[in-house]
Amino acid sequence: MECCRIYKVQKLVSCLSTCIFPDKTTYPIDETMIHDGAPHLSNEGYAYAKRMIDVMNRCYKDEYGCNFTSVIPTNIYGPHDNYSIQGGHVVPGLIHKCYLAKKNGTPFEVWGTGSPLRQFIYSGDLAALTVWVLRSYDSTDPIILSVPEEKEVTIKDVALMIRDAMEFKGEVKFLTDKADGQYKKTASNEKLAGLRPDFQFTPMAEGLKKACDWFCANYETCRK
Repeated sequence: MECCRIYKVQKLVSCLSTCIFPDKTTYPIDETMIHDGAPHLSNEGYAYAKRMIDVMNRCYKDEYGCNFTSVIPTNIYGPHDNYSIQGGHVVPGLIHKCYLAKKNGTPFEVWGTGSPLRQFIYSGDLAALTVWVLRSYDSTDPIILSVPEEKEVTIKDVALMIRDAMEFKGEVKFLTDKADGQYKKTASNEKLAGLRPDFQFTPMAEGLKKACDWFCANYETCRK
């Protein structure tokens, strides 16, 4: 940020995360609630570091007039992701698992009951919205970039959409002895919808098909 100030960068857009919100909160979460309480202990260092970006954006605006802002995406998925089963996020990890299950003739195993709810945004949609923020969003206050609350889906829904996209005909097995994790992190996109009511999000089944096709075509060289 200091380098951006020194070299007079016209606009800086930083990326925050829904992990920065308080652990104990009400839903849906929105942009005004970032600093309302302590984050989950598992994300403490990361969350406070990201929160400080919001603080610094405001301080640089007040002190120097800098045009700094931030976006808060929900769960991102799409081509060119990190498809590591151990180190990747839920969607790319499930895509990789389904690919191996189809290749090896084994069950497609999904950790947990499949009941947790999540909002997912296709990477192409996030890219388009981030460019819009860079060009047209003039506030220092952060903005959540997400599909609407009613587009929230269960992990089971995601797994079954991946199964269909991969044309996997075997058993989908939910390992109910494994932890589900946080049940939901529902985020409000009311602010975004008010500014971009015309924006059309990629339907999740369509986005997952693109992600699965890309992964299969680039299996040998992609991050995994």
